[in-house]
Amino acid sequence: MDTVARVDPDDLEREALAAAAEARSLAALSEVRVRYLGRRSALKLALRDVRDRETGMTLNAVRETVEAALTAREDELARVELEERLATERVDVTLPAQLLGPPRLRPRGTLHPSTLVRRDVEDIFLGLGYEIVDGREVETTRYNFDALGFPAWHPARSPRDTLYLDDETVLRTETSPAQIHKMESQRPPIYMVSIGRVYRRDEVTATRYPIFHQFEGLAIDHGITMADLKGTLLYVMRELYGPDREVRFRTHYFPFTEPSMEPDVSCFNCGGAGCSICKHSGWIEMGGSGMVDPYLYEFVGWGPEEYTGFAFGMGIERTAQLRYGIGDIRAFWENDLRFLGQFR
Repeated sequence: MDTVARVDPDDLEREALAAAAEARSLAALSEVRVRYLGRRSALKLALRDVRDRETGMTLNAVRETVEAALTAREDELARVELEERLATERVDVTLPAQLLGPPRLRPRGTLHPSTLVRRDVEDIFLGLGYEIVDGREVETTRYNFDALGFPAWHPARSPRDTLYLDDETVLRTETSPAQIHKMESQRPPIYMVSIGRVYRRDEVTATRYPIFHQFEGLAIDHGITMADLKGTLLYVMRELYGPDREVRFRTHYFPFTEPSMEPDVSCFNCGGAGCSICKHSGWIEMGGSGMVDPYLYEFVGWGPEEYTGFAFGMGIERTAQLRYGIGDIRAFWENDLRFLGQFR
């Protein structure tokens, strides 16, 4: 009660408000706040000793008034200091960096290797007169499987291999559905490449990943033959990997092409001698290709003998692996700047 008795609320309020008004900086205002509202201030000590309701209400009213005045003055001083800084610390952002201080190298960003390869693929096919077409990452089983000739028993239809959203909707396993959409909307001649992200339930290994990018080409016209397909793929391989890399073609089976073949490129790591990356074969599989199966023409309502064409598909990341000598495909998805910063 002695502390309360020694405190005159009106005098304390007038003194605190005057001190807040006289503060000319945020640092000085902070000292005022500690002096009048700090743990050892006269007001705080008086509030601890309050024994009656009326005195407590009076002192709390003084505290609220002082706090409001300090907050208002703080906002005012902060605005003044900001205006002073803006007036005195102006920087011409158009000046070269070395004129603003000691010379220093600033880190440059770079494109992801997948983006670099994608842009090169687009340039190659645009130079050949192809059209770049975007597709849907979420597809129906009708376009992802039925239109491409996958029978009901095919392993790719299994939930163990494909990511299903419902019974008839999947995350596309390849960019081929974009080709069917194109065939439904346009009659030949068709020369197109669809590029994008695809999804499969693949085991994560040095050469496989559940998410990857793919580019697939389709050419349909009168009189297209297997020789046109092989010549196109050889040209693309030479443009992507240079003239020194060896290329071979193997017969294979795909539901939507007949006859079919797989292009392989000699392993960048071992030069064909055999290593873990190429599974000790000396070659790395690039994808699939072949002549368009007449079934696809019938699916879109064309005569099966009216046109001929070829299709092919390859992985962007696998292409980047071979091009830049990257041993592990997992590095593409780890976002390690030590890896990504190498591609400038």
